[in-house]
Amino acid sequence: MRDRHLQPQDPFADAPERRGNRLLGHGDLKLLLLVLLNEAPGHGYELIRRIADMFHGHYTPSPGAIYPTLTMLEELRLLQAEQTSGSRRRYAITPAGRRYLVEQQEAVNAMALRTRHAARTAAKMAMPPAVRQAMHALKHALMSRGTSWNAIESKRVAALLEQAASDIATPHD
Repeated sequence: MRDRHLQPQDPFADAPERRGNRLLGHGDLKLLLLVLLNEAPGHGYELIRRIADMFHGHYTPSPGAIYPTLTMLEELRLLQAEQTSGSRRRYAITPAGRRYLVEQQEAVNAMALRTRHAARTAAKMAMPPAVRQAMHALKHALMSRGTSWNAIESKRVAALLEQAASDIATPHD
């Protein structure tokens, strides 16, 4: 029987605005750490930074969440730690950890979907309300066109969107 905490869930069921400041669902942190360490070994603070980067700085897990999870994964022999300089420990996934990720691929995919959604929602919620409203209006205008696009109109709208993206990417004071 699969761990009930790793069962795929509705990716929108735990949206950040429904969970307060918690952007990761129950059990997601351990899967996320295994995935990150499968990509490259790292120290705890490196993992914290990598997760913060995934959330574009809108969420940074606390050491109080990361280190106990790393310890638990090490006790389960899914990770191994080696002592580096001083008291720093560098974590790496074990062959058992890799097998676990393969066995839990469905749960990993669901976690990745929830995490991407949470990161996008956090970034969106950090925007000023006027910008969010304008984004909604733009999306509505594009979707309301349905299939009534011809080549000239497609090029015109694409040019408008590309110009807007360029203007937005260039900060103006």
